Amino acid sequence: MSKHYLAKQMTRIALKLHNFSYQLAGKFSLSLEPNKLHPKHRLTDYHLWFIQQLKPDWHVLDVGCGNGFLTADLAKHCKYIIGIDISAGNIKLAKINSGIEFICGDATTYLFNRTFDAIVLSNVLEHINHRKIFLKRLAQHTDRFLIRVPMIDRDWITLYKKELGVNYKLDPGHFIEYTFDGFTEELQSAGLKVKSHRIRYGEIYALAIKEP
Repeated sequence: MSKHYLAKQMTRIALKLHNFSYQLAGKFSLSLEPNKLHPKHRLTDYHLWFIQQLKPDWHVLDVGCGNGFLTADLAKHCKYIIGIDISAGNIKLAKINSGIEFICGDATTYLFNRTFDAIVLSNVLEHINHRKIFLKRLAQHTDRFLIRVPMIDRDWITLYKKELGVNYKLDPGHFIEYTFDGFTEELQSAGLKVKSHRIRYGEIYALAIKEP
């Protein structure tokens, strides 16, 4: 057995352990947080960016709303908001926030019968397989998207995992993790353009609008 082969196998094992420890830390950290939310909610404060994009008279749709905590925060800064999520368990948790409309349904096929001033996609696009079709469907109901997605080039170790054939995605349900160029190209293919953006904690935050 060559030293090169051994080094490669040990590196792959180390990278797999890195994935395991990342997932384990995320799981056990929930019990340390007072509201049982993942600590990323508190540490990255990503809710604030979405709040800053809203206007008080807006009607908003939060797609893939999960447990509804972001939806509840956004509800304080817009006129009306609806949250939709495919998970019945998530919607049950979300409905603890009384006064907000939550729908248990698949946003890729759900027939919305109204328009919105903005549609929120917070860590949602990466979970969708046919994203161009998905975005075009939603664009029938809004001219404005508020999007947050993870970047594949967030750090060197992620790129190295991919190079060595080790799982590099933050979540097994991700179909994609983005470069900024890849993200903008995907939006353009769906008839959208990035009007403004920021990159923080290895994620893209973008205001996207329909192309005229």
